[in-house]
Amino acid sequence: MEKDARPSWDNPMQFVLACVSYAVGLGNVWRFPYLCQMHGGGGFMIPYLLMLVLEGIPLFSMELAIGQKMRMGSIGAWTAINPYLGGVGIASVITSLYLCLYYNVINAWSFWYLFHSFQSVLPWAECPVNANRTGYLEECEVATATQYFFYRETLNVSSSIDENGGVHMGQALCLLLAWMIVYLFIVRGVKSTGKVVYFTATFPYVVLFIYLIRGVTLHGALNGVKYMFTPKLEQLANPQTWINAATQIFFSLGLGFGSLIAFASYNHHNNNFERQAIIVSLINSGTSIFASLVTFSIYGFKATFNYESCLQRMRLLLLNTFDMAEDTITLDNIDYWVSELNRTHPLQFANLIPKLETCDLEAELDTAVEGTGLAFIVYSEAIKNMPASQLWSVLYFSMLLLLGMGSMLGNVTAIITPLRDFKVLARNFSNETLNGLVCLFCLLLGLGFTTRSGNYWFTMFNEYGATFSLLFIVLIEVVTVSYLYGLKRCVSRFEKDIEDMLGHKPNWYWKIMWAFVSPLLLISLFIFYIVDYIRGGTPTYQAWDKELGKSVVMEYPWYGQAFIALLLASSVCCVPAAALYAFCTKKQKVAPPREHSISAITGV
Repeated sequence: MEKDARPSWDNPMQFVLACVSYAVGLGNVWRFPYLCQMHGGGGFMIPYLLMLVLEGIPLFSMELAIGQKMRMGSIGAWTAINPYLGGVGIASVITSLYLCLYYNVINAWSFWYLFHSFQSVLPWAECPVNANRTGYLEECEVATATQYFFYRETLNVSSSIDENGGVHMGQALCLLLAWMIVYLFIVRGVKSTGKVVYFTATFPYVVLFIYLIRGVTLHGALNGVKYMFTPKLEQLANPQTWINAATQIFFSLGLGFGSLIAFASYNHHNNNFERQAIIVSLINSGTSIFASLVTFSIYGFKATFNYESCLQRMRLLLLNTFDMAEDTITLDNIDYWVSELNRTHPLQFANLIPKLETCDLEAELDTAVEGTGLAFIVYSEAIKNMPASQLWSVLYFSMLLLLGMGSMLGNVTAIITPLRDFKVLARNFSNETLNGLVCLFCLLLGLGFTTRSGNYWFTMFNEYGATFSLLFIVLIEVVTVSYLYGLKRCVSRFEKDIEDMLGHKPNWYWKIMWAFVSPLLLISLFIFYIVDYIRGGTPTYQAWDKELGKSVVMEYPWYGQAFIALLLASSVCCVPAAALYAFCTKKQKVAPPREHSISAITGV
């Protein structure tokens, strides 16, 4: 396809909203609050914002510049920069493919929960009765109703990855619906995507704002907000805090997948990508902080509810054991009565000790949960205790769905745009057909995640499918731009390209970040990941034990470990493999044909 025939965004706002819709995703809601909780509340903001300036904004701007200048997807763009770098684009496409396979499964879960929200009693609010209708199911009783609904009703998960089972038809239908909607969003390429992002990029903020108003008015919400903004500055001395801050910035902005290059390739030549990179990066980080405020208000409500429920159980236990008047013990003076009864009735109190619970609000707030556990269990636990819980459930899972769908637009575009750059595909397949084939391919492979052991394979893709390869890809990108494409010379090609697009050269901030700071940070993260992986020993996963009603740690079997190695190596190997192919192809073109040489010698 010729460059001048390439479609474009209708206006710069569409591009910004597309980037916001892609970058602001589920990680802003379930990963960032967890890191705040783990690393000192408000104190985590210091390394997080610092890494935004040193790593996030420069790399984000660099990918937008490459896409806008080359006006091609990741494969074509990196091949144009250097024929030996086509593998970088292929690696990005493969990594995006892995992400698409499992990411849309989360959207299927959101659909599942959304559909089940339209009931008089939320199905995760109470345990189902057993077959004899004499009590609740034992598995649900030893766990919680929310855990049971997620692991048994939603996933119907097996006890290990070795135990396979059939497809969960409800989940398969939800996954089909999720891919149908993704297809409708991208059916006409950038023209349809540009319309959709007006909704997918803005509606989640409406829901977050509504949830913020509701959250801060909940009983105990201020306990969570206070916990978030109370900095534990000693965490700044922990290297893991800084590593997690850098990693969160890196993945939250969606660097290395090729989505930003693909989106920017539809920009007009003189679009101000530099300003847009700063705006989108700040919006993304601001959303993480805003979502954390909402999350911690919910945390505070849930923690306070659990804490006061614990105190209430203690109160009833003491009242019934010592036959006291109803109004004698309250939640406020229960500590006094525990000490007093222990002093006045030591023998009777000693028999009570095994039944006593330790009620601690701080411990409840310290309980950190991330990922699907936060999104589908902790939030569900809090929602079921809210008045008008069905309304809040519908709003919450609608928001999750739109966040996930917005990110899927970028993920699928990262695959489709490079494919459309191949003339043979562009000539033989219309936009609608090619997009449909990509979605159908991903759907068929994604059905594996809807089996009974599918959640364990989902976890494998989530933990090993992208992290290593993305660090490698972006490290190659920034080193290439800085030292191969040419930033180290006085007047480099990359500087000229930026001047050609923006009318001015990049200032000292961009050049220092691209040439020194960002590469050093990426090398450090890359080394840390490898060391951490080696020190971790045999890879493990969380398996659901229905007897215990909780997750237990198990080691992956040999085939699981082999598949992990395949995930880690498959995309990375594309870089040297494509470079070797380009070298061999170039050598064959340069070398004179053998038969011509013989003819010249023999005179034939």
